[in-house]
Amino acid sequence: MTFPARSRLGIAALVALSATLALTACSGSPEATAPEQTNVAPTPSAPAPETSGTPEPEPAAADPTCDTLISLSVSKDFESLGWTSRAEPFYIGSIEVADGLRCVWADFEGPAGDHGQMFGWARISAGEAADAQAELVGQGWIREEAPEGTYITESPDTTISADAEGYGMTYLFADGWVTLADTKQNLLLIEWPKG
Repeated sequence: MTFPARSRLGIAALVALSATLALTACSGSPEATAPEQTNVAPTPSAPAPETSGTPEPEPAAADPTCDTLISLSVSKDFESLGWTSRAEPFYIGSIEVADGLRCVWADFEGPAGDHGQMFGWARISAGEAADAQAELVGQGWIREEAPEGTYITESPDTTISADAEGYGMTYLFADGWVTLADTKQNLLLIEWPKG
């Protein structure tokens, strides 16, 4: 028996549809769930960590660098002038303070001159501070007491560069540390120790 071409297409479509339905019927339904296991112990959940009223202590600040000794905006201003920084040992008179840093900001590639800024910071014991202050005052530096600490400023007779109040290179001695700047006013630019 022969079927017309039109009927053969219909029969082929019907066979394909029947095969698809048969395959679908053999596969599992998506709603099927795994059988419940009754012999499995529940997994304990970890208890929530207890919070205390005391905040965690922050990690100790690292030692300063020439970029962190002063504010980021000041160092960016120096860089915009073409200046770079150079780290040097921290001296107070003839005494090198091992746990310190002195930074000179200038255009080291340009002509030599007095254009530049100097900032320093060091940890110092009370005994070292007393010895250093005595040496500077013995060389003619001027001592001034203030609520924030003891200022030791170079003599106006030897000052190369002075701020608006006439102060040149100045050290500020506080409890456990000392700062240095090329003028007393520039000590305000030092942001160390960090808060």
